[in-house]
Amino acid sequence: MALIVLVVIIVFVAFYFTSIYNKLIALRNLYMNSYAQIDVQLKRRYDLIPNLVESTKGYLAHERNTLEAVTKARNSAFDASKLAAANPGNAAAMTGLTQAEGVLSSALGKLLAVVESYPNLKANETISQLMEELTSTENKISFARQAYNDFVAEYNIKREQFPNNIIAISFNFDPAKLLEAVEKAEERIAPKVSFT
Repeated sequence: MALIVLVVIIVFVAFYFTSIYNKLIALRNLYMNSYAQIDVQLKRRYDLIPNLVESTKGYLAHERNTLEAVTKARNSAFDASKLAAANPGNAAAMTGLTQAEGVLSSALGKLLAVVESYPNLKANETISQLMEELTSTENKISFARQAYNDFVAEYNIKREQFPNNIIAISFNFDPAKLLEAVEKAEERIAPKVSFT
């Protein structure tokens, strides 16, 4: 009788740890798939940027530095995206992507500000359409990042809980890195408002 009880306990424990392992696999696959959705949208944006730069070149010949900065930032972000896509859970790759995306967003912001200051550019149908597509893509990227971060948080919580952490350590379930917004320190300081 004692042997049967021991076998039942061993089977139960084995089943329990197998279910933990399978849950961690499922969560890891979910966050990796959600990163693939980000990657699709990033590639779309990377394809739109050269078209926007090319379309504005004729109007913005004297804004060459701005156009070059956008192109350089796009290329850096594209390279960082390839590294992150190879291993979405890698903290260094995610940090590199976050930083490269911050530089690209800043450069794009400057380009869009320049475009806004030229009525001929704003009226150009091709540029207007590209800017609309870029805005739509940015929104899709934002939603995809939120989904990715949700899955990463769920995965990290599950892998850190006991006894899941024993399985996670034993089978190399490394923590995944959230995609965070890159901010300058001064952007975190609340602005002072005075009504006097």
